Amino acid sequence: MGKETGFLEFERQDRGYANPQERVKHYKEFVIPPEEPALRTQAARCMNCGIPYCHNGCPVNNIIPDWNHLVYEGDWQNALEVLHSTNNFPEFTGRICPAPCEASCTLNIIDQPVTIKSIECAIVDRGWKEGWIQPQIADRKTGRSVAVIGSGPAGMACAQQLARAGHSVTLFEKADRAGGLLRYGIPDFKMEKHLINRRVTQMEAEGVTFRTSTEVGVDVSVKSLKENFDAVVLAGGAENPRPLQIPGAELPGVHFAMDFLTQQNKRNAGDDEERAAPRGTLKATGKHVLVIGGGDTGSDCVGTSNRQGAASVTQLEIMPKPPEKEDKALTWPDWPLKLRTSTSHEEGVERDWAVLTKRVTGDNEVTGLECVRVEWNNGQMEEVPGSEFTLKADLILLAMGFVGPRKAGLLDQSGVALDLRGNVAANVADYATSEDIVFACGDMRRGQSLVVWAIREGRQAARAVDLALMGVSDLPR
Repeated sequence: MGKETGFLEFERQDRGYANPQERVKHYKEFVIPPEEPALRTQAARCMNCGIPYCHNGCPVNNIIPDWNHLVYEGDWQNALEVLHSTNNFPEFTGRICPAPCEASCTLNIIDQPVTIKSIECAIVDRGWKEGWIQPQIADRKTGRSVAVIGSGPAGMACAQQLARAGHSVTLFEKADRAGGLLRYGIPDFKMEKHLINRRVTQMEAEGVTFRTSTEVGVDVSVKSLKENFDAVVLAGGAENPRPLQIPGAELPGVHFAMDFLTQQNKRNAGDDEERAAPRGTLKATGKHVLVIGGGDTGSDCVGTSNRQGAASVTQLEIMPKPPEKEDKALTWPDWPLKLRTSTSHEEGVERDWAVLTKRVTGDNEVTGLECVRVEWNNGQMEEVPGSEFTLKADLILLAMGFVGPRKAGLLDQSGVALDLRGNVAANVADYATSEDIVFACGDMRRGQSLVVWAIREGRQAARAVDLALMGVSDLPR
């Protein structure tokens, strides 16, 4: 694959970014795409591995060496066909996936993995530019209908596959626009939303009906869906945020990250303030912001706070600071635990690890956060005596992850069994729930996860539904 000696001749050179001081002035994407010669050179670095570990590192099982080789050869259109054979939305994953494939790359043993994510993004972006990506309309209709609930990456992937199999698909979304957390959880500077709109247009041409501003379990009952559709797919995500259970957490000024991020994304979409923030404006402008949670959502809060003009931004994590570099012999080709610095971190933030929050201070509004340092011994957390400290805060954003899907409405009405973690119980063989004709996929089934896992489960669930309805399926698994 690629050039036989490419990995020996060429150094890894990934795509660049606009200057941090400039990009914080706007909410547009700031990646600087490589030119075609540079991309072909990077694709040439893909080795002829005996075992392409990148296949297993990628949850959607992208056929990475094949499209790397096609890019090296300059055959971009066939590269796009190979890429789309496993991934419905590579322009999403090429922007926001953390790229476990690169962690699994054989060249990552020497910290020089192939720039898989950048090449993937370049392939699909070129496909759209050249007009190669068109609706794939089914040759015949099956006469069967499917309701898919939730228009995040799992629901969109499932709906698109089912429509291409000839089923009549209706995609229900409680928000006013399709996309789920891709739309309102991912900041525009990481992924602009016209990318979602473009796929929605494609899917509508393929026969998918989008019903936005329609919450199943509130505006439409689950019972009516089961009566009017041949199958129902639960793909509503894991939206129940982990709360901060300490004194003072109920004070004004303590908010969940998604409330904060959603408002800004709505403003970017052109909504006025009344529509973007119906329960009151939530902004970091001129405030001392504390972000609790060290993951991607916390990073998104950092980047958004800086763009809104925060006076300061501090991000806290309860776990100890990861090592700068992983132990390759211990972790490769699996996803390693190591320190990760995002582009939002580079724009300005104070980061602190092994910090336990104790109490939010303030009378009628937040003024600070009392904390203590902790040590971890054999998985047990212990407070460090005498290490208490207080941070000034006007706004505290909770980005501590999600504890599962919301139960009220949809799940309560559906009657589906839940697993021990509170997710919808369904296996990955047939994605069937405990209720007849009801299936589940994505974060609602597996818990909070990555966009690549959502797309994979949406595709596999579509095949399971197609098989259940028709007795046979040509959809890929």
